[in-house]
Amino acid sequence: MSQERERLKQIILERSFQWSDHADFRLASGNWSHFYFNCKKTTMDPEGAHLVGRAIFEAVRDRGIDGVGGLTLGADPMAAAAMHAAWDGGHRIKQFVVRKQLKDHGSIRWIEGNMEPGDRVIILEDVVTTGGSTIKAIERAREDGLDVHGVLVLVDREEEGGADLIRQHSPGPVEALFTRSELMDG
Repeated sequence: MSQERERLKQIILERSFQWSDHADFRLASGNWSHFYFNCKKTTMDPEGAHLVGRAIFEAVRDRGIDGVGGLTLGADPMAAAAMHAAWDGGHRIKQFVVRKQLKDHGSIRWIEGNMEPGDRVIILEDVVTTGGSTIKAIERAREDGLDVHGVLVLVDREEEGGADLIRQHSPGPVEALFTRSELMDG
């Protein structure tokens, strides 16, 4: 494991991971869990954002994409960090945001950012449990004419079939930078 990847893993465990012996954490599915990943505490930290951005850029740099983004709020800091890392690396990868609710005025689009119909994009997600928000992001990006080429997740909880469900809706690979077992068992 590279030094940067090892440091990112450490930051996720220190800032974003929580454990309870009593299954105190309610998940998006409504189920209860002994552990919880709040990855915004990593993606909104200066060092964490830097490392997340570099990791995303390395994962997508040779895939010929125009943009990265996903459903607001989890994907927003990840996409911004990746956009900056790409720029620093001599590439132009734009950030976009998928709205949770459609605007009722102006352009009336799901997508915010400098994206054009036909742009090739990767959907980002901070944590996958059920996959529901990622699937919404894929569908809404397509509705606005974006060409979705896969999904990249910061942490896959490896529960409730989320990644497998996303694979059923994604026209490209569904990858995780880290899995629960890699973080918790390693």
